[in-house]
Amino acid sequence: MEDVRGAALVVGGASGIGSACAGALRAAGWPVVIADLNAVPGDPEAVAVDVRERDAVRTAVAEATDEHDSLGAVVYAAGTARVTPLLEIEEREWELVTGVNLTGAFNFLQACAPHIPPGGSFTAISSIDSASPVPGLAHYCATKAGVEALIRSAALELGPVGIRCNAVLPGLVRTPLMEPVLAREGVADAFVAQTPLRGIAEAAEVADVVAFLASTGARWITGAAIPVDGGMSLTEHPKLL
Repeated sequence: MEDVRGAALVVGGASGIGSACAGALRAAGWPVVIADLNAVPGDPEAVAVDVRERDAVRTAVAEATDEHDSLGAVVYAAGTARVTPLLEIEEREWELVTGVNLTGAFNFLQACAPHIPPGGSFTAISSIDSASPVPGLAHYCATKAGVEALIRSAALELGPVGIRCNAVLPGLVRTPLMEPVLAREGVADAFVAQTPLRGIAEAAEVADVVAFLASTGARWITGAAIPVDGGMSLTEHPKLL
């Protein structure tokens, strides 16, 4: 990649979509730093962090920028979900899902923005569930809608200093987080039947779009929410309850 400035920081880059994003960015020529709750074996540039802890996030960003002068691309891919009926969501579960999915995104956006140069980008992994709520995922859907609102606000405020902020909205993707759901009888077939392209995405198919948004090819894209879902958002979501 031409004109790479600084590193790409991938939050939640130890597994799933985040890991695929780290791989796609490396392939595009970015030096990559991974920030994740779980250690990344053999990666000397990986930093451990709980995204819900503001001070820990600032420390992690400081470690990344000590090694690299700036963060040319930041990807927020940390996330969690639970399938629980609305009236059964307990406070601890609500706080976990909102803390990881929304508060964590805010913490990293606020900590990273001063280190993103003009032309740099912040990309958040959201979900098509942000606009198509699913029974059993009230807390998850709410956080993803919140992330997209945060991204739009950030695009307005940070655009004048040249920072682009976008969201990528996957549909169903084969990740460790989704494996227990896909293992349930009939669930995978139901998702495939509701997806116009008739399949289940691999994490790399989402990561390719994230890498594009970090590139100079996307230099005039900001405030966007881009579905990467095989057309699934055009149809009714399969029931999980």
